[in-house]
Amino acid sequence: MTENARVLLIKAKGGFGNRILSAATGVVLASLTQREAVIDWRDGDYLAVGENAYPLLFESPAAHPPEEFDGRTDVAPAIWSGELGRHPYDLMNERFPDDHSNPFIYRRLSIDLAHPNVEPAVAVFWSYLPKMARLRRHARRSARFRDMSSDDLTRWALRRYFRPSARIRTAAGELMAGRGGPVIGVHVRYTDRKVSLDRIYREVDALRDKMPDAPIFLATDNENVQSRFLDRYSRVFVIEKALGDDDSPLHDRVEMQDRLLEAENALIDMYALASCDWLVHSRHSTFSVAAALIGGIPKSRQRDIDRSNVRVVIKRWIQAWT
Repeated sequence: MTENARVLLIKAKGGFGNRILSAATGVVLASLTQREAVIDWRDGDYLAVGENAYPLLFESPAAHPPEEFDGRTDVAPAIWSGELGRHPYDLMNERFPDDHSNPFIYRRLSIDLAHPNVEPAVAVFWSYLPKMARLRRHARRSARFRDMSSDDLTRWALRRYFRPSARIRTAAGELMAGRGGPVIGVHVRYTDRKVSLDRIYREVDALRDKMPDAPIFLATDNENVQSRFLDRYSRVFVIEKALGDDDSPLHDRVEMQDRLLEAENALIDMYALASCDWLVHSRHSTFSVAAALIGGIPKSRQRDIDRSNVRVVIKRWIQAWT
C-alpha cells in the first residue's frame, strides 16, 4: 500500500545528461536508505507539465507512480509537505527566486546527503547535477557497494532504472547494425552551450588518420554543425531529428505534439553514442558523459577535448563534492 511504502522521490531539472546522472545518484541513495526509488519527471521539460516522461522513455521498475504521493505531508525535507505534485523549479521561483545559480540550493530541496536516514516515509532527492561522490562514504559501509567507484555505482543504477523503451532500443540498434567496426562517436553540443569545434575536428582527424575507414556517428543539437560535419568527413551517419541553429535553441523548434518523439530521438542519440567504439566529446556535457558510462566506453577510447581545461576540470570537481 502507498501509505506504508517508504520511498525516495527523485525530482529533476535540466537536460537528459543532468537528470539521468542525478537520478542515478538518487537510485543508489534509495538503496542505501532502504527505500523504493520513484523517479518524477513531471516538470514539463519533455512533456506537458504534470505528465511523467520517465516511464514513457524507460522501463520503470518502481511499484508506485509519483502522483500517488502528491498529498502527503509526512515528507523530508519539510519544504515539500503537501507540495509533492510540484517541481524544484516552482519552489525555487516562489521561495528562492535569486538562487537558481546557487550551487548549494539543492540542499534546501533535498534530504541531507551527509545524513540521509530520515524518519518520514516519503523523502525527496533533487540535484541539478550528479552527487555520487558524496555517497561514497555511505557506500563503503554497504556490502553491496563497498568496493565500487563512483562510476561503478552510477552504472549499477543505470542498469536497473534506465533501460530505454523498446522503440529507443530498436532504433538505436538498427542505427548501429551492420556498421562494422570500429565506429567513432562524436557529440557536439552547440546551441545554449558551445564546445570548441576546432578541438573536436583535431581529435576526429587524429582518429581518422589511424582508422581511415571508420564510420562516424554524429550526435549534435545544431543543424549548422551537422552540415559542416557531413561536408568535412565521409561515412558520417546521423538520425533524423529536430535541430537548433546558432540563433535558435532546439527547444524553440519543437512543437508540443512532437516533444515525446524528440525526447526519444535525443535518447536514441545517447544510446547510439554508448554503442560506439570511440567517443569524441567534452566532459562539460553530461549528455556525453552519461553515454560513456552507459556504454562502458573506457577512458582510453575517449577523446575528451576538455580533459586539460583547468576551468572545466575544477568546476566539475567542485560540483561533484559541494
